Amino acid sequence: MEFEKNDYIKLEKIGIKSLLDLCLCIPKSYTDTTLISKLKSHQTGALEVTILPYNMPIYGAKLLKIPAYIINLNTPITIFIFHPKKYHKNIFIPNKTMFIYGTLELSPRPSIRQPKVIYEINTITPHFKLNQIKDSTLKIITSKYITQENLISILPAEIIPPLLKIFYPDSEFLSHFQKHKILPKKSLDALKFIEIYQHISRLSKKRRYFEAKFICNGEYQSFIQSLPFSLTPSQINTINDIAKDLSSNTAARRIIVGDVGCGKTIVILCSVVMAYPKKSVLMVPTTILAEQIFNEAKKFLPSYISTSLILSQSRHKNEYSEAHFLIGTQALLHTEFDSLDFALIMIDEQHRFGTNQRQALQSILNSSSNIPSKKPHFLQFSATPIPRTLGMIESNLIDFSLITDLPFKKDISTKIIHKNDFPNLINHIKEQIKNKHQTIIVYPLVEESEHIDYLSIKQGAPFWQKYFNNVYITHGQDKNKDEVLKEFRQKGDILLATTLIEVGISLPRLTTIIILAPERLGLATLHQLRGRVSRNGLKGYCFLYTNLSTSQRLEEFSSTLSGFDIAELDLKYRDSGDLLSGARQSGESFKFYDLQNDEEILKKAQIFKDNKEAKNKIKFL
Repeated sequence: MEFEKNDYIKLEKIGIKSLLDLCLCIPKSYTDTTLISKLKSHQTGALEVTILPYNMPIYGAKLLKIPAYIINLNTPITIFIFHPKKYHKNIFIPNKTMFIYGTLELSPRPSIRQPKVIYEINTITPHFKLNQIKDSTLKIITSKYITQENLISILPAEIIPPLLKIFYPDSEFLSHFQKHKILPKKSLDALKFIEIYQHISRLSKKRRYFEAKFICNGEYQSFIQSLPFSLTPSQINTINDIAKDLSSNTAARRIIVGDVGCGKTIVILCSVVMAYPKKSVLMVPTTILAEQIFNEAKKFLPSYISTSLILSQSRHKNEYSEAHFLIGTQALLHTEFDSLDFALIMIDEQHRFGTNQRQALQSILNSSSNIPSKKPHFLQFSATPIPRTLGMIESNLIDFSLITDLPFKKDISTKIIHKNDFPNLINHIKEQIKNKHQTIIVYPLVEESEHIDYLSIKQGAPFWQKYFNNVYITHGQDKNKDEVLKEFRQKGDILLATTLIEVGISLPRLTTIIILAPERLGLATLHQLRGRVSRNGLKGYCFLYTNLSTSQRLEEFSSTLSGFDIAELDLKYRDSGDLLSGARQSGESFKFYDLQNDEEILKKAQIFKDNKEAKNKIKFL
């Protein structure tokens, strides 16, 4: 339903544009004018009193004491008025019976300070307390629009009664509110439902559908059968999702999220096979990751699918003009190539790219389309797990696949350590080197800092170089970091690094990672770092070296290896940020709905939205 014009103008000032918006604008407090029925100190409510004779003090007095009598309690009471004015004499007239509202005090004798004079009793009045609009105005507007009749067509019937109680409370509701300083659960759940329902509805409207440049029906089952290993159930389900997307005449928009080591590369290669004979392109954040996927593609893809690697813009166009699959870094954005036959765009580690970079690649591959309104299929891959609840919400904006299982079980022990554990740590590293295994030590900074009570790489390096051989160092600021990492993979025992090794390195012999100052890193980053070890099933170790005596956050991280559980913990400690605008970093985005604990309410809201849309579609047809 729509607001009347004058009401709409008033409500727009406080950001309210719909009836559901108005339902979320709830009272901050209530006035209960029910008569107080028994003497109880600090009790707020209404009293029916008869004013007894008194003398008005001279002008300028600081206090007026008015004797009165509580009729239903048969008790005398004193009314205190501070800084009395002449008009008070015309209000509190001797022998007059009236209703007053305030807080009752019993010590040393019954009294009430600065009471309000009221003219009706047994009412519960809400108060909204907003600066931009008068309280009385909002009361009138809510009573006009928030009604059973108006809500029944836009909300499930079962949540309407507890919602209405917020605006038209009864004594039971008010008693709970005053005692617990919070809304009753059913009323609060109604607000949560409205908030998340409205949010996912807006997300679904924000989504844009385009006709696909090409319908891709490449036969991929034989490719899967040719692999020297079996795929996990999650990989198979994700591949089936993508096959359905690519065979549609609607351009795919899907994000595939999987834990570290879940096998996303094979899903990427399978998507390339589906797109063949049309072309595919994959953009990744680092040279090493690009080379790794290129080598995997050359190893596993059928020989009839040619693959080319683009790491700089210096290469000649003809070198890759015939390739069916292009793999590259951001160099792709600065390279000229004929994009007419590209059916599929993929971005790996999508969280490492900005929105502009992702859109730039899409624009390049869409620029030469004969029909500009047609778009390539678009898949994004991420190893940063997104909590299930966020996935459900985002599924209203983009299709979503989760790879929840791993090709093999990871065996990584995570331990929080301190300075006194250092001797044991050294012995552990020596034992790993003896078994031809590798260790990475992640430092929080490169240079010494007065603001951080931890060693930098440059401060720590001399110790490791003195007592160990084959120590390599890289920190992201060095130009030859890729060469260092490649050489370390073949010859190294210990690597000193910053968090640059979070993404995109395959080190089969790596069994130990030591992270200094872990409290300075997000849980998702810690999980990415930990995921570098035990990639091939070896026993792995993650040591969190901290100066903190205790940390519940690190203890909870240490207790699980599940990336999705870690993501939920990250959500718990950081909140979700703004999903609708896309700036999901941290910070609370919902007023009532709890992303961590209210998944069942989200499910109900999703079902209601889908059913409502289906009914409207039937009516339209």
